[in-house]
Amino acid sequence: MKRVTSRIKPKKGYANLLHIFFSAILPLFLYVLVRLDFNQLAIATILLAKWRIFAVRPRFWPANIRANAVDIIVGISTVILMIHSAQPSLQLIWVGLYLVWQLFLKPGRSVFGVASQALVGQTYGLMALFVAFPSAPRFVFVVFGWSICYLSARHYLSSYDEPYSSLYAHVWGYFAAALMWLTSHWLIYYSFMSQPALLLTTIGFGLGGLYYLHETDRLSAFIRREVVFIMVAVVLVVLVLSDWGDKAI
Repeated sequence: MKRVTSRIKPKKGYANLLHIFFSAILPLFLYVLVRLDFNQLAIATILLAKWRIFAVRPRFWPANIRANAVDIIVGISTVILMIHSAQPSLQLIWVGLYLVWQLFLKPGRSVFGVASQALVGQTYGLMALFVAFPSAPRFVFVVFGWSICYLSARHYLSSYDEPYSSLYAHVWGYFAAALMWLTSHWLIYYSFMSQPALLLTTIGFGLGGLYYLHETDRLSAFIRREVVFIMVAVVLVVLVLSDWGDKAI
């Protein structure tokens, strides 16, 4: 499915240079806003930067929102992670990573580029969700977890001519929501990474890799067993070494 946003982004000339300049300056601008404690304004800036979503007829709005959802998730998540970083040096690391996103990952249109965007969007979104709302009711984790994983899956599948992309994305979102509900009873954090985010990132990366190999006719029985084994091994290590008391760590 061709991305709607590709029609309205500048491709060359001064408009393209100006677009690159604003893309590069945005992370620094967000850093300044966070340092000044204008957190709501920083989040509003991310949303206002997407005004072009609504610069077309309303019937195109849902497609534009889906196409830009991962970029919005990464932007808002970066602001949240900066807000909850205790040291300015750590905030600058998030700024640097967002700069890499803006200049290198976000413009990617290849299958690998879109897959990387989806993985980063899901990982960042889940990290920020648990950092921002560590004591939220379980339905908050379920709803936002489903939304983040569903939109990331739709973004990933947009690179393929997949007739069941919506169904597969809903299945992944439902699985994520179920896992979020279960693991929210025992929230465990590894710095900025929560246990549900780590599990969903590992499983999502494995399933995405299997789907890519299948679509490119490179999925042999040996590779499938190897990927599944690695995926299961990582999940088992996380589960076995976790403290399963009824508490948040």
